[in-house]
Amino acid sequence: MVPRYARPEMTALWEPEAKYRIWFEIEAHATQKLADLGVVPQSAAKALWDWWETNPEIDVEAIDAIEAVTKHDVIAFLTWVAEHVGEEARFMHQGMTSSDVLDTTLSVQLVRASDILLADMDELLAALKRRAEEHKLTPTIGRSHGIHAEPVTFGLKLAQAYAEFDRCRARLWDARTEIATCAISGAVGTFANIDPQVEAYVADKLGLVPEPVSTQVIPRDRHAMYFATLAVIAGSIERLAVEVRHLQRTEVLEAEEFFSKGQKGSSAMPHKRNPVLTENLTGQARMIRAYAMPALENVALWHERDISHSSVERFIGPDATITLDFALARLTGVVDKLLVYPERMEANMNRMGGLIHSQRVLLALTQNGVSREDAYAIVQRNAMKVWESDGRLQLLDLLKADDDVAKALSENELTALFDLEYHLKHVDTIFARVFG
Repeated sequence: MVPRYARPEMTALWEPEAKYRIWFEIEAHATQKLADLGVVPQSAAKALWDWWETNPEIDVEAIDAIEAVTKHDVIAFLTWVAEHVGEEARFMHQGMTSSDVLDTTLSVQLVRASDILLADMDELLAALKRRAEEHKLTPTIGRSHGIHAEPVTFGLKLAQAYAEFDRCRARLWDARTEIATCAISGAVGTFANIDPQVEAYVADKLGLVPEPVSTQVIPRDRHAMYFATLAVIAGSIERLAVEVRHLQRTEVLEAEEFFSKGQKGSSAMPHKRNPVLTENLTGQARMIRAYAMPALENVALWHERDISHSSVERFIGPDATITLDFALARLTGVVDKLLVYPERMEANMNRMGGLIHSQRVLLALTQNGVSREDAYAIVQRNAMKVWESDGRLQLLDLLKADDDVAKALSENELTALFDLEYHLKHVDTIFARVFG
């Protein structure tokens, strides 16, 4: 975790104190159910909860000191708790194994992380919707291969991003559901030394569901799906970030990141206003996607379990969720404060002499008796003259002077084909599909 790219709420979720508190809740809830089943004394569960209600400080250094001797983190924690609870603590962890605690805790952390990320996405979606509606009918040029194609609106660009992140939110909800499982099944997952009712009880208390077959560990295909989902969200973040970066290029400058008073763009060139936030988002997206691969490689564990996944998850659990939380918040800020320049959009759209209307002319010619092949050749030969003039020539003028065009279309019919509003007539329909 890099503090520069971390926010407090998500970071706190992965602090050692938070982890140990979840460990205790798992152990105490399990002990409570074991007591209800008559396996351990009720006094054991009471002793644990009575101590917990004093809101004890988690002494991470003391636990670490014990682990330095035991070389086992869960044993170190249990030893530390026993030192404070006393004799009744011997009934903790009855029939359980370390993976019961570790895997269930990771599930709790990822579920809670998901809730933060879902809230982040709600804020991003709200910002995208507001700005999309603001620029619903702001004309701009659509580009394919980076080249002028046909008119769209800036609102449609943002509506596309909204629809994409809406899908991402649905995927994240599914991933949250996928990861929200609990395993309290003991060694090799057979429940030989602990009743399945304990697992069901702990799961209910923690907002999880029992893992159907844990084999001592929760199957890592669940985690692979979770981190792959985060990677897809990162891809969508980068897609929108790259769009902003392209629009901010000096030659384009149709939109740009907000530039605050006192902000500096370059240590050498005082005129610079660089898309630093969206460039940063591209880098963060690369890192988030990188965490998906080791999660996929974690799926193939040996037999009922090994711990090759453990060190991986100590990295990717905090880093992926903390980075994505930061990235979503940063992207929301970019969208919310994005500077949009409709006049520049119009100027850019018009700079190539009306080439953006070539398809309408092509279709009109075919509808008036010209073969598609001939119509394409007629329009293209005129369009290339405009292209090579860098927009100094006008396509409409050239077409009006073309005898082959005149045979099929009048000047008035030609002029009508260059109407910008024609391209925007279904914007309401698209918006209804996205937001309706």
